[in-house]
Amino acid sequence: MLAIDTNIIVRLLTRDDAAQAARARALIEDNDVFVGDTVMLETEWVLRAVYGFSPEAVVRALRAFAGMARVTLENPDIIAAALSHAEAGLDFADALHMTRAAHCAAFVTFDKGLVKAAQGAGVAGIKEG
Repeated sequence: MLAIDTNIIVRLLTRDDAAQAARARALIEDNDVFVGDTVMLETEWVLRAVYGFSPEAVVRALRAFAGMARVTLENPDIIAAALSHAEAGLDFADALHMTRAAHCAAFVTFDKGLVKAAQGAGVAGIKEG
C-alpha cells in the first residue's frame, strides 16, 4: 500500500496537468493507496479555495474519489459523516472537527455561525462557548 499526498488527488480530480493526471490515475488504479484524514482536509481546501469548486462539487468529487476500488481512507466513516454534514451546509473542516469529536460530550466553539449551521443541519452536541 502507498500513502498518497494531496497533489496526487488534486491532479486526478482537476486534470489541470494532463501528464500528471494520467500518472495519478495509473498510480491509483495500479496500487492500493492510503489517504489520511489530513490529506482529505487539504484536498477539500485546495479544490474549493484554489480551483473554485463549489461545496457541492467538492463533496461529489471527494465521494467519487473515496469510492475508487483501491482507495483506503484513514477513517472512512468519519470522512463520510463529515461529507454528509458538508452537504447539509457546514464547512467541511468544521464538519470534520465535529465528527472526529463525536465521542466527546460536546463540541464547543465561539463561532456562532457554526453553532447555527450545525443545529440547522441536525448535528447534535455542539455548544457555544
